[in-house]
Amino acid sequence: MSTGHFVRSRIAHSLRIGAIVIGTAVVAFPIYWMIVTAIQPLTISLSFPPPLVPTDFDFSGFVSAITELPLIQWLSNSTVLAGVATLITTSLAILGAYCLSVLRWKGKLLLGFGLLLTQLMPEAVIVVPVFDIFRRTGMVQNLVAVSLLHAAFILPIAIWILKSSFDRIPREIVEAGLIDGCGHLGVLRRMIIPVSVPAIVAVSVVAFFTSWSEYLFTTTLISRAELYPASLGLASMISQLDTPVAELLSAGLIYALLPVVLYTIAQKYIIAGMTAGAVKG
Repeated sequence: MSTGHFVRSRIAHSLRIGAIVIGTAVVAFPIYWMIVTAIQPLTISLSFPPPLVPTDFDFSGFVSAITELPLIQWLSNSTVLAGVATLITTSLAILGAYCLSVLRWKGKLLLGFGLLLTQLMPEAVIVVPVFDIFRRTGMVQNLVAVSLLHAAFILPIAIWILKSSFDRIPREIVEAGLIDGCGHLGVLRRMIIPVSVPAIVAVSVVAFFTSWSEYLFTTTLISRAELYPASLGLASMISQLDTPVAELLSAGLIYALLPVVLYTIAQKYIIAGMTAGAVKG
């Protein structure tokens, strides 16, 4: 390797590292600033120029968020909403992915393509007809009904993630199970699911995150304060005249804590599931 080529390679490597560092800093700074603002007195955060490093600590915002706000109720509602949506999405995605990956039937490719097309439709385009359907069927002000709606929008991409994982399983194994009399449900339960756990966990986490943070449909179908999930509850704290900034940021950090912990625990499964099918064995 010539000296010039080595120098150019090192410069390119340094530029890539620099770009990654700058991009990470840009993305992470708002989160860092929210944390700093939540743990120091508001008078310091609102001073100009504000300190980038905390000079004093004040955790009263967290105490107020827990004791004076219905934060626990909001988080409970969010957990119900995201949990039901995750359960429905994962269960149906396993069945749908098996049908697209293993079974042979006419129209399979057309259905799979149609599932992808649904991801091109913005939520704002259909929010009014969706609300009218839910109103006519008496499903407004119902967390479980909203979970069904969330699952419907997450399901297409969830099916494709699992299909990529199922496609990696040798067809000979499936055929051997069918010959031995397992049946399709037996093959799915005993052969497909055990080796597809990373992809299933990835789908579950994606479904949970999506439902946990979804706002448009939730605020359209839920208007009773006692049913507010945390996304709506936090938004209701913002007003033109008075916004409790310290409590809002503290509650926002608590709201973000559960998904972060869940992602940290399931990170290796998410990466394995997202890359399923990228390399054929």
